[in-house]
Amino acid sequence: MKGDVSSQFLSALLMALPLAGGDATIEVRGELISKPYVEITLNVMRRFGVAVERDGWSRFHIPRARYSSPGTIYVEGDASSASYFLAAGALGGGPVRVEGVGRESIQGDVRFADVLEAMGANVRMGDGWIECAGRGRLHPIDMDLNHIPDAAMTAAVLALFADGPSRLRNIASWRVKETDRIAAMAAELRKLGAQVEDGSDYLRIVPGELKPGVAIDTYDDHRMAMSYALVALGGVPVRIKNPECVAKTFPDYFAALASITA
Repeated sequence: MKGDVSSQFLSALLMALPLAGGDATIEVRGELISKPYVEITLNVMRRFGVAVERDGWSRFHIPRARYSSPGTIYVEGDASSASYFLAAGALGGGPVRVEGVGRESIQGDVRFADVLEAMGANVRMGDGWIECAGRGRLHPIDMDLNHIPDAAMTAAVLALFADGPSRLRNIASWRVKETDRIAAMAAELRKLGAQVEDGSDYLRIVPGELKPGVAIDTYDDHRMAMSYALVALGGVPVRIKNPECVAKTFPDYFAALASITA
């Protein structure tokens, strides 16, 4: 199977094949993107008694096996959703602490903390928490964000408040998400006053004077709504169209955001 469009197809097959009645092998053609998400799948499968052998990220051997309950399992908080609140700490001053996910997390999106640090925020991490506080104007970044494509959308909005141009690279998978996220992000960033260059797998964002009161189209994409709501924390009022789209992953997002901004 191809691995350069989405890792979700691979994760689905990995989880299903132990139930297919025999050993199986998956060969991945091309570069596998979003490897940390596949690692989450393999980690949880091991916890439920199925150990997948892999040769790099190009071949996976799935044994005929039965899933078995580990008895008790700790379900982490969602690191992708945590990115909005950590970004809120960077923009609004903070500190903001997110609990339920930390330095021992199996989720790749905890590495959004690296992005925040590169932008000049102060980040602290414990076993079950991450905390972020702003330290003045954000710095621009030039980073490969292939490993955290969801949280990378939060970084694109933070780039509006940086003191120079930012470049988000290796994000071609954005093209095949809930919407074409590269095109959608570029359009809404421009509406807010940024100069944006959008390529097949990158965004270059040059911040400008931000326009208050812009109505953000969300394209029925929950992450568009959640990330662009952060613009208000930079002192720029913004209107989010179709806010109900956040119900896909975070139905009470706006209430949670309001609870830390009162």
